[in-house]
Amino acid sequence: MSPVALPSHNVAVLYGPKDLRVEQRSVWPPSQNQAQVAVVSTGLCGSDRKNGDFAVRAPLVLGHEAAGIVTAVGPGVKHLVPGQRAALAEPLSVLIHASRRANLSSGQSVLVYGVGAIGLLACAVANSLGASRVVAIDINQTRLDFARVNGFASQTFCLPPADRAKTTDEQLRRAKENSQAALAEFGSSAGFDVVFECTGAEPVIQMSVHTAIAGGKVMLIGMGTRNVVLPLSTAALREVDIQGSFRYANTYPAALALLASGKLKNIEKLITHRFPLQETKRGFDLLSRGQDEDGNMVLKVMIESS
Repeated sequence: MSPVALPSHNVAVLYGPKDLRVEQRSVWPPSQNQAQVAVVSTGLCGSDRKNGDFAVRAPLVLGHEAAGIVTAVGPGVKHLVPGQRAALAEPLSVLIHASRRANLSSGQSVLVYGVGAIGLLACAVANSLGASRVVAIDINQTRLDFARVNGFASQTFCLPPADRAKTTDEQLRRAKENSQAALAEFGSSAGFDVVFECTGAEPVIQMSVHTAIAGGKVMLIGMGTRNVVLPLSTAALREVDIQGSFRYANTYPAALALLASGKLKNIEKLITHRFPLQETKRGFDLLSRGQDEDGNMVLKVMIESS
């Protein structure tokens, strides 16, 4: 079939750093075992803005946190029909996968570093699994207040501002001291069973080792610092397992069931801003700043179809 005869729709295409263009693309019919979904809205993800070692090699249509309506199905598709809603629970899947890797279970205590959208979802998933206690640490008091008031974390700790450490030894010393201060604030000198590190910042990754209980687990979720100096002797002597989590696998059914269960209290409040497709760049700018023109906190930005 010639593309000329096909319908078209608008898409946001990333060509390179800060080079985002809205274009028209043809809508091809679904092939064998495929379904076509008309995207209604898409969440902006931090990995859309920066994604570790990954770089755009060819024009890339953004939008992996999408939800929409099934408009057509290809041959062989039996479980979907046009008109069904397709909620692609992508960000929640990240935390379900991380929780599975950490073997998070009911009765365990959980500490979350970073209460952006991913960190708040980490809190929400921990609560849904029956964690005995969920606490959070960040450098942003406004976000911490949001986490506590809306029931994501029972207690929070705001890291004090500080100049950048001049040496590695100084940074490691500060990480240990900040860890001790946080644990004292939480009244948990032994540490936490599972620590979700959702910032990717080197000093915080170092802290996560000190704030895990002996025999506990640190789950690295945040993508930030490429190479990290770690207090490995502390991890080894205290038998702290350091694990990585990247994206997810076989999690969507569980994510959709959890969303439908009602166990994720106030989850809808994570969406703070919405923009039409033509204003995608503005949405990214807002996500980068973390605050809108009126001083309101930015968590999850949604782009609506047009």
